[in-house]
Amino acid sequence: MLKVAVVRKRPEFTLEASFAAPTPGITAVFGRSGSGKTTLVNMISGLLAPDAGEVRLDDEVLTDSRAGIAVPAERRRIGYVFQDARLFPHLTVAGNLRYGEKRARAAPQVIGFDEVVSLLGLAQLLERRPRQLSGGERQRVSLGRALLSQPRLLLLDEPLASIDAARREEVLPYLETLRDRFAIPMVYVSHQFDEVLRLATHLVLLDGGRMLAEGPVSELSLRPELQSIVGPDLVGAVLEGVVTRVDPEHGSADLTVGRGTVQVSVRGAPVGSRVRLQILARDVILAAQPVQGLSVRNAIASTVTAISNDDYGQVLVRLDVGGETVLARITHHAQKALNLRAGDAVWTLVKAVSTRGHAFRITPAGV
Repeated sequence: MLKVAVVRKRPEFTLEASFAAPTPGITAVFGRSGSGKTTLVNMISGLLAPDAGEVRLDDEVLTDSRAGIAVPAERRRIGYVFQDARLFPHLTVAGNLRYGEKRARAAPQVIGFDEVVSLLGLAQLLERRPRQLSGGERQRVSLGRALLSQPRLLLLDEPLASIDAARREEVLPYLETLRDRFAIPMVYVSHQFDEVLRLATHLVLLDGGRMLAEGPVSELSLRPELQSIVGPDLVGAVLEGVVTRVDPEHGSADLTVGRGTVQVSVRGAPVGSRVRLQILARDVILAAQPVQGLSVRNAIASTVTAISNDDYGQVLVRLDVGGETVLARITHHAQKALNLRAGDAVWTLVKAVSTRGHAFRITPAGV
């Protein structure tokens, strides 16, 4: 368990955050630019001291202002991957990786040099200098150097923010593999919710130096605190299900979600694996009775559980779809035409392709 309860006050900004995140797993610290995310991870790493508070990793106290405990950053066995790779320009890729090994000292070895090179696809890059690498390649080397320090905790401060979309897609699969194969806890800072969906197992929301909420991604996806940060286009429910059938030819799969089944666009998820998807509220259609002759692949018998006005002049409908919750955004005119009220039975229609880019493997079922 990673437990953090810190306060840092400055004339222009105050950060107060308190959360407890399970380990192993990836805890995403998510919020707008300037919300205090980097300040928070710097206090976890020991690079910054809080004015008050504590940081605990499993059974060890790293910071405790009352007890006067402040373990130096170099003794915390915490790896740090920054937004810019910060590689040594005079060293080759191999030299930068070996530097991480030197930092490990007598720490128990969790991952070796050859394994890191294989895991991150660095074999062809070992003799190159940082200036000869793309942005994505530099971040992979930075990640490898951090791993070879044998960290008990890995901090990643917006590691993909300085590279373009194509290079982000190059690096993300390596982070997924790292999450799935090793039990190294990670704290991942981001203001891109797609990255959170793809990687995180726990979510901490920051805004203006305040922690708004924490918890599993699926739970927080329904909270107004998250909705206010991501904006209207990304408001939706995050669901997790188990793959029961795959159609590799068309890149789709059937998932058991709650007591029902939905078809989604996803590749590389075998039968029995767990998949996370986000169903955006803007992509959900409601019908008062069963419909036929549509291209929509998912028509789910549902119950309206709540109706509210959102902050964008429309109506947000909360639906129970077989024990799970889905959100739908409709107009006031549509609500009036359907005469929707809490408790009504409706059909929830979701296009399979509406989940594109939001279906992610978490862990094999049963793990």
